[in-house]
Amino acid sequence: MNPQIEKLYQISKKDSRLIVGLMSGTSMDGLDIALCKFIGAGEATKVELVAFETLPFEDDTKDEIRKVFAKDTIDFPHLCRLNPWIGNLHGMLVNKCLAKWGFAASDIDAIASHGQTVMHQPKRLHDIEKFPNSTLQIGDADHLAIITGILTLSDFRQKHCAAGGEGAPLALYGDYMLFSSSEESRVLINIGGIANFTFLPSNRDFNAAFATDTGPGNTIIDAYMQKHFGLPFDENAKLATSGKLIPELLRELKGHVYFEQAFPKTTGPELFNLTYLNSALTKTNASPTHEDVLATLCHFSAETLCDEISKSTALDSNTNIYVSGGGMHNPLLIALIKRALSGIEIKSMDDLGISGDAKEAVLFASLANETLAGKSGFIKPDGGSERFFMGKISLPK
Repeated sequence: MNPQIEKLYQISKKDSRLIVGLMSGTSMDGLDIALCKFIGAGEATKVELVAFETLPFEDDTKDEIRKVFAKDTIDFPHLCRLNPWIGNLHGMLVNKCLAKWGFAASDIDAIASHGQTVMHQPKRLHDIEKFPNSTLQIGDADHLAIITGILTLSDFRQKHCAAGGEGAPLALYGDYMLFSSSEESRVLINIGGIANFTFLPSNRDFNAAFATDTGPGNTIIDAYMQKHFGLPFDENAKLATSGKLIPELLRELKGHVYFEQAFPKTTGPELFNLTYLNSALTKTNASPTHEDVLATLCHFSAETLCDEISKSTALDSNTNIYVSGGGMHNPLLIALIKRALSGIEIKSMDDLGISGDAKEAVLFASLANETLAGKSGFIKPDGGSERFFMGKISLPK
């Protein structure tokens, strides 16, 4: 037997596994690296976040990714070069963290790599009958496995598309395993570039649980900051807080058919971007300041998120809401969410024992753990009776 296959088999039989989860979102601000200890699999999964760090990307890295990110027309040779380059970069960052934390490659059972999304094209967005739901993440896992010497699982979103889903959001599966509670219903909000949430009923019925994107989170806000202020984001919403809401602009922003579509659904910066904002601006008679635009964008993200939560979940006194992602650091966004969902306690994911900044990296590590050690897998998103696992496996040798 191939010794790497034998090692894979032995990992699957272990009582616990150390898995490094990697996440780089549409904000492209850096690589989230979460070292997780898993015990068990399936609904019995237990996880401990051993160490976590976000290593920021240099401006050169962001610039190279932006050349192909969410663009209709790109330099295809650049995309080809970028795929292994990002894989090597992620591998070097993993090695840096492991050395800092005092772990050798031989201590780690696997890496779970989300990769860097450069295009997300569910059918609801491309609307071409003969083509299926599609998504593309780069950062080749074979390069990552070789440079780290660690077995690597990647490309989780492709299997979800193949099984009838849209490739996102995948939070449902990890959220259900790790954070379901028989004591309360939970709404787990994640505000990254795109905002999404997972609903976990207190009866722990997976068929009643769901996850959906709701629209933009930080993506247009950050793009606007980069264009007009040369800054990656509006720190502590200082500029947005000094602006005022422009109601007619908000109405135009909320007018897209996406917000009327049934859940679960996905979207991305391919739709919600500065072009979308500029189109809305031209339809209004307003002459807003930059601060007014930022304030209105915060209302846009918060209101579309809360509208979807209110429409699709039965919020009651036994429901708690937990927030994660970069948007949880935006005090205006959080204040608007609390106002819209008054009467429901809103907490940080940290209250459930996992850093809100680390949550997505932990979730992808949990998908890898399930592929390595799970027995039944997940219910297919197309409603079929067959179950499925996610993640392609790259061997380090």
